[in-house]
Amino acid sequence: MDTVVPSVIDHAAHTAYSDPGAHAALLDELPTDPGALGEVARNVIVHYRAFQPQLPEATRGDINTRWLRAILDTDQERHAAPLAEERELATRVQGCCRDHTLLCVGALRQHGIPARSRVGFAGYFTGGFHHDHVIVEAWIDGGWRRFDPEVEAPSPELATPLDMALEAADATGFTTAAQAWVAYRRGEIDASRYGVHPDVPEVGGAGFLYGEVIYEVAHRFGDELLLWDAWGRIAPPDAPVSDEDAALADEIAALLLAADAGDLDAERRLLERYRSDPGLHPGPRILTMDPFGGPPAHVTL
Repeated sequence: MDTVVPSVIDHAAHTAYSDPGAHAALLDELPTDPGALGEVARNVIVHYRAFQPQLPEATRGDINTRWLRAILDTDQERHAAPLAEERELATRVQGCCRDHTLLCVGALRQHGIPARSRVGFAGYFTGGFHHDHVIVEAWIDGGWRRFDPEVEAPSPELATPLDMALEAADATGFTTAAQAWVAYRRGEIDASRYGVHPDVPEVGGAGFLYGEVIYEVAHRFGDELLLWDAWGRIAPPDAPVSDEDAALADEIAALLLAADAGDLDAERRLLERYRSDPGLHPGPRILTMDPFGGPPAHVTL
């Protein structure tokens, strides 16, 4: 495998979030094939929203488990078995796309394969709407390859979930947050069709697109936080986007797109910008929202 990856950081190294801690041996046992790895992720983690009627309220707190080692702690407390051994749906760790992706990214890194999470929007779940979403990007056969571990099988909307296009998506593909922001600024998309769910319009729109750009750069550089965590310049999605914030998102999105195109100088400048701006990177204390409607809470990382 060609591991000379055009990047300014080592994506084969664990971050604080992907480190399995005492459970490294569990990841050592896993396959690295995207399809098989996705099966394991869906076996360990169940989507809290898609399967909510079948899941116990008592384990809803699983969704705030940020670190892979803690996700695996929770799983092993319930099962004490290899991760590929089938779990009953109701006993799986409640999570979302970010968690499916984190498990896969952690497993790939454990095997020395560069991998990272990509934050953006999926147009293949609900016609005409783009849900916020996180997928895997791994360095396979000398190039970046994207796959969605949450998708079990191909569909008319997503014919190749294990080998997704890297370029900007059409109406039913995956679009990075940077691509979506640039398209919005050009007047090419309707921001109201981008968010958490079409039935929750207040968690979507221009402010949501803006926040997703910050999430994208954070995940790229190893701060793989939850999609309902907030820090620095991330504001409620229904808050107006100021001219200053829009200019910042323009700058960060342009650097992300240039870095994706292979411009290492742009990626280097992006990393410096990210690390130097406390409005972009999370500090030791963040605010987390509650997807179930409870009050926000401060969390020490």
